[in-house]
Amino acid sequence: MLDFLAASPLLVLLLVMAAGSALGSVRLGPVRFGAAGALFVGLAVGALDPRLGEGLALLQALGLALFVYTTGLAAGATVFRDLRTQTRLVLGATVLLVIVGAASLGAARLLGLDTGAIGGMFAGMTTASPALDTATAATGGSPQPAIGFAIGYPVGVVVSLLVLSAVAHRPLRGHRDPAPSSAAGLLTVTVEVERAMTVREIPGIAATAGLGGGQVRMSYLLRGGAVRVARPEDSLEVGDRLLLVGVPEAVRLAAGALGHVVPEHLADDRSVVDYRRWVVSDPQIAGRTVAQLRIPSRFGGIITRVRRGDRDLLAVPDMPLHLGDRVRVVVPRERMGEISALFGDSERRITEVDWTSAGLGIALGVLAGLVAVPLGGGASVALGAAAGPLVVGLVLGRLERTGRLVWTMPSAANLTIRQLGLVLFLACVGLASGHSFAATAFSLTGLQIALLAAVLTAASVLALRELGRWLGMSTPRTLGAMAGFVGQPVLLGHVQSLTDDERAETGYSALFAVGMVVKILVVQAIVLL
Repeated sequence: MLDFLAASPLLVLLLVMAAGSALGSVRLGPVRFGAAGALFVGLAVGALDPRLGEGLALLQALGLALFVYTTGLAAGATVFRDLRTQTRLVLGATVLLVIVGAASLGAARLLGLDTGAIGGMFAGMTTASPALDTATAATGGSPQPAIGFAIGYPVGVVVSLLVLSAVAHRPLRGHRDPAPSSAAGLLTVTVEVERAMTVREIPGIAATAGLGGGQVRMSYLLRGGAVRVARPEDSLEVGDRLLLVGVPEAVRLAAGALGHVVPEHLADDRSVVDYRRWVVSDPQIAGRTVAQLRIPSRFGGIITRVRRGDRDLLAVPDMPLHLGDRVRVVVPRERMGEISALFGDSERRITEVDWTSAGLGIALGVLAGLVAVPLGGGASVALGAAAGPLVVGLVLGRLERTGRLVWTMPSAANLTIRQLGLVLFLACVGLASGHSFAATAFSLTGLQIALLAAVLTAASVLALRELGRWLGMSTPRTLGAMAGFVGQPVLLGHVQSLTDDERAETGYSALFAVGMVVKILVVQAIVLL
């Protein structure tokens, strides 16, 4: 049987990916290993015969490139935005990662442990799968990093879950981190105007790009018995009725300034003015802002909301639209066909990937990873096959488009490719390292690595919570940052089960991608010093 499997590497790889995904979906208490299940199954299968892990280097590199590039692409806009708003958090977490790396290296020398295994342990306990490839390359293909990773990964996840659960019910003051305006959702009301004013004078209105983001949008206007779409240049008269949508507190403020709320809902009458959600599937629309589409002047309509993932967002003028967004537009009924043609409105197209831009982006990332920066004394450092595509993905995700090239992908397609790349990469690593893992993991050395990973994980995650307290962050943002510091989506899901607050996602995204780059560089230092 082993001879048959050794002669069929593709069959072995697919079986490991399937069994690993099944294992990863099994819930062990609050923990699910997800894609890491492929690593554990690969290690078990690879331990049977070293031949089962041969000849997988190209597939391993491909899986890694797909995973890190799509991760960077998805996080690009968020990361660069958060660098401005959460700079101190990112800098503090970066310093903490360096300290943990230094502690790992010091412990390796004190205990006489292999630095390759400790580098892999650091990558594992911080769930930085791309850093595993960096450690393996830096050690000349040694299996020691994979052994350390396989030990550190489950320890890091379990210890982090326990720490998050323990501190979640101890709220932080968060005096510098007020609740986001969207935390209460969106409110829609119909207002009867008692005080004449222009639309621009309505408190909190988001009528034009020049007025900034705003927290209130308008849609329907009833005047003299006739309903039409409200326009930014309108002057409101006493007796008009206007439909407002936005952040609840801001909508109430705007309604109070205009007049009073009436029970009738203008959107109930769709005979003249209608609304619906359209799917953004046309690449020419992706990356353009709400204001740049000029819906009021071109079609006599207005974009009021954008559904992105599971969240409804107020369509402010400077919001860029992404492929896969579901955009609610209020428009005269006779113009609905034109709006549909503008956005594309095709579910099929948002499942497709433009491999011209994707292939070019990944190639640029691989090239960036090959650039070595000399450090003196004959030593040099490079981003490598892991950080190169990640950094390029972050930059292109921030740009969103260059001329006719749209770099971003529909969210569903991005997640699918990302998952495929990660499972492929981890399955290959497991198969290639299984034989060596079986000989080391269940020894005194393996126990030392596990205990070291547990101590360092607990200390670093608790230190990050103290950083959040010192920075005046809220409990949701701090918990999300703790999950992002470790870099495990399972932890973010656990945090979201503890608190339903978008600040948790923001804290996670602020540290996830930037932390990945830092971890890759720290692992190189651990292995090479």
